[in-house]
This record gives sequence, C-alpha cells and structure tokens, in this order.
Amino acid sequence: MTAEELLKRYAAGERDFSGVDLEGVDLSGADLSGANLSRANLLAADLSGANLSRVNFTYAKLSLAKFIGATLEDANVAETSVVGTSFENANLRGVSGSFGHAHGCFFHNTIGRSGEIFVGPDSIEG
Repeated sequence: MTAEELLKRYAAGERDFSGVDLEGVDLSGADLSGANLSRANLLAADLSGANLSRVNFTYAKLSLAKFIGATLEDANVAETSVVGTSFENANLRGVSGSFGHAHGCFFHNTIGRSGEIFVGPDSIEG
C-alpha cells in the first residue's frame, strides 16, 4: 500500500490497517492516531513527526523505521520488532507492552512511558 492510499482511507474514516505492507513508505508528519497497525510491515518507514497516539502496533515490524519527533502516546508496542529503530525526540509517554525484538534502537531526548526523559544518546543493545 502506498502512503497516499493509506492517508486517503484514514481520512475517509478507516482505522483498521492490520497486516498492511508499508515497507519504506514516507508517512512523516501524518496523523494516524487511533489506527490499528497490528502485524503491519513498517520496515524502514519514515514516521518522523507523525501523530501515532493510541496506535496499536502489536506484532508490527518497525525495524529500521524512523520515529524522530513522533508522538506515540498511549500506543501499544507489544511484541514489535524494533531493530535499529530511531526514537530520537519522540514522545513514548503511556506506551503499553514491551518491544519483542529490540536491538540497536536509538533514544535521544526521548520521553519515556512514565514521562522520564532519555537525554542520551542511548541505545538498546540485545
């Protein structure tokens, strides 16, 4: 699916995009709040500056994705794959679930799930 098609369907009121293939798409600055992206393939996608509040990412592939400056408040990240993912300047307040496969993620000036700030740069290794 292209970014344009996803955004058009979202604007029309659709919220269930479970299992969709969005590998490498540019969704920077998009508002996808409340969407269901469970089991979606977002490998190497650019979600910088996006509003991803309350998004269900359960079992999604988020490796090599960019969440620079994105808002993921109250999102569900249970069992997501986040190898080499960047969360620089992102807001992860209230995020639920635990990353399933996390390695080499980058956190810098990131707001954590409890409101703590990772000044960083920090990364998850292993």
